[in-house]
Amino acid sequence: MKIKRTGSVIWQGGFPGGTGSISTQSGALHSYPYGVSSRFEGQRGSNPEELIAAAHASCFAMALALVLGEGHFVPKQLAVSAEVTLEQQSGEFNITTVHLVVRADIDGIDATAFERLATVAKTTCPVSKLLRAQVELDASLVSA
Repeated sequence: MKIKRTGSVIWQGGFPGGTGSISTQSGALHSYPYGVSSRFEGQRGSNPEELIAAAHASCFAMALALVLGEGHFVPKQLAVSAEVTLEQQSGEFNITTVHLVVRADIDGIDATAFERLATVAKTTCPVSKLLRAQVELDASLVSA
């Protein structure tokens, strides 16, 4: 099976003064603004790093639900966030770290088994495999 998804941007102007808009195939984003000010200065609009963070968090949650299910555990809730770090190193910008945080509410699983399955999900998640940055994970149960 091969599934293809698309995203696109329109960029106008140079760098740093230009601006762009992001659209996704699903329509979740349609001409949503982004630019240097939203990426580096905290202004309104999106940026590649938050989109990568959202993609990674959502992929990891699905991967974790899968491996939990294979172990006969069904999560009541998985709350996942991802923090992507963009750093300037030797004059270049690099994504150096992705830090995943998951808080899980799952009946019948102990912390050791949960952490093991969370690590499996981290390594098997397609977005984790795609990213070459160090991927960190903070996984904990909210019920035990």
